[in-house]
Amino acid sequence: MGSQVAQLRAWWKEGSVYQVYPASFQDSTGSGVGDLKGIISRVDYLKDLGVDIVWLSPIFQTPQHDMGYDISDYRVVESTYGDIGDVDLLRDRLHERGMKLVLDLVMNHTSDQHEWFQESRKSKDNPYRNWYIWKPANYDADGNRCPPNNWQSHFQGSAWEYDEATDEYYLRLFCKEQPDLNWENPDVRKAAHDVMRFWLDRGVDGFRIDVINFISKDQSFPDSNQRVLRGTEYYACGPRCHEYLKDLGAILKEYDAFSVGEMPCVHDERELLKAVAADREELSMIFHFELMDIDHGADGKFSPRTWSLSELKTKVNKWQRFMYDNNGWNALYLENHDQPRAVSRFVHDEPEHREASAKLIAIFLGLQAGTPFIYQGQEIGMTNVPIGWNMDEYKDIDCLNHWNMYKDSADENTKALLKKEYQKKSRDNARTPMQWDDSPQAGFTTSSRPWMRVNDNYKQINAASQVKNPTSVFHTYRWVLEKRKEHKDVFVYGNFELVDEANDKIFAYKRVASSGEAALVVCNFSKDVVAWANTLTVKPKEVLVTSAGKTLEDVTGGQMRLGPCEAIAVLV
Repeated sequence: MGSQVAQLRAWWKEGSVYQVYPASFQDSTGSGVGDLKGIISRVDYLKDLGVDIVWLSPIFQTPQHDMGYDISDYRVVESTYGDIGDVDLLRDRLHERGMKLVLDLVMNHTSDQHEWFQESRKSKDNPYRNWYIWKPANYDADGNRCPPNNWQSHFQGSAWEYDEATDEYYLRLFCKEQPDLNWENPDVRKAAHDVMRFWLDRGVDGFRIDVINFISKDQSFPDSNQRVLRGTEYYACGPRCHEYLKDLGAILKEYDAFSVGEMPCVHDERELLKAVAADREELSMIFHFELMDIDHGADGKFSPRTWSLSELKTKVNKWQRFMYDNNGWNALYLENHDQPRAVSRFVHDEPEHREASAKLIAIFLGLQAGTPFIYQGQEIGMTNVPIGWNMDEYKDIDCLNHWNMYKDSADENTKALLKKEYQKKSRDNARTPMQWDDSPQAGFTTSSRPWMRVNDNYKQINAASQVKNPTSVFHTYRWVLEKRKEHKDVFVYGNFELVDEANDKIFAYKRVASSGEAALVVCNFSKDVVAWANTLTVKPKEVLVTSAGKTLEDVTGGQMRLGPCEAIAVLV
């Protein structure tokens, strides 16, 4: 176990975050698409859950080629969701209840409909030309036009798009409607800073910042030798990344604002630490992806890979210890709008184990060191889409682009294997409408045609039935968040120690405050009943959270008997 390190205190370390995906949360108009008034109508539900910060996926004007992550105006709210007055009202409703509002900023790229890009593509001497990354074509030995280098898009194919009007390519690391901004240009940086100030001045409490580590590219744009996602080694934490992050950090500090940066494709933990170390003043915390890549095979996300509990332990322990020992900070998440459902991915979503698994996730995640993030529906144990869904039900551009590469050429066996991976990993798993009750369309909308199909299991899994049931998944999350605050010296600022590392069914860890107060968290990730030998010499003093009604008497002997997917947290 590492030594006790004095942790700097901050309001955003003591809070918890709830992510709302606006299109799928609550429709107030019957349009079939969620909106801001729908979110406002559910503020008390979020307050009852006990979350402190509400993060909205992008709500800005967008052509919706990538569900709002293609922004055409940073100061205008997408009309499907409402208007800026609705943002102000939501801010006020949250603030009245002691909660904070965080917006999602996408500043690596814009929509191709943004006026900056519309100008940029007009001519090579347009004042906005240098706001984006334009390069002349390469030509092969036969005179065929080729992209400037071999970098790959995160949504399949080349990362370059040819634009006939000026006979050049522009860089787009995502879809062709998402051109990358050129952060080397100081005018671009100033525009990004102005957008942040615009919303902070309006009373927003901070930002989640999309792929923020992609904003600095190696300006020689060399070819890549990587097998998967070629080019990431030249921009995933580019030469000027931390310089740019320091500029953002200075603005955030001025407003005492919250920030979490999404930082995929970075494998050097020292680079990640630079972004969040307390003395560097760049970002509050980051989303790294080591846990999220645990089931990605050699050919990328949609190729299969099995993993073991020991691997999960190694990854969790690495980041818990690393951030704690170096005065950094973890963003704790197992779900978001880009990831499948945690119950289906990390534990067991069969009907007989689903509820226990969802409670396990709450206890396992929420009592680690870091700020917990709960994605909408996670608090009621929503699952991946049904196995029987046809491809025409899927909406995720990444998934569909991948399918289009194989659907006409692959054999039936290959296609069946791909469909199996899509059901496990497609981003659509997180985007089905929120399941509020057992009425038609799960209470999400009065429309008979929601923008995306509701998961078939909404009659069994919905918020209304769980709010009334004190032993539900919802209330397990509520207890976890409550105990985390009540014992913040242990669960927020305490040390982390892995216990019984060799066990292939139990994930157990200990949290210890500088005062010596300590807690033990024990999670049975298997479908078996496990008699776990409590090797710690200290006796449990109080049951803090239990997924299956355990009392102190049940755990005071030399061993704990845990049912399938059962979890418990005790003071020791």
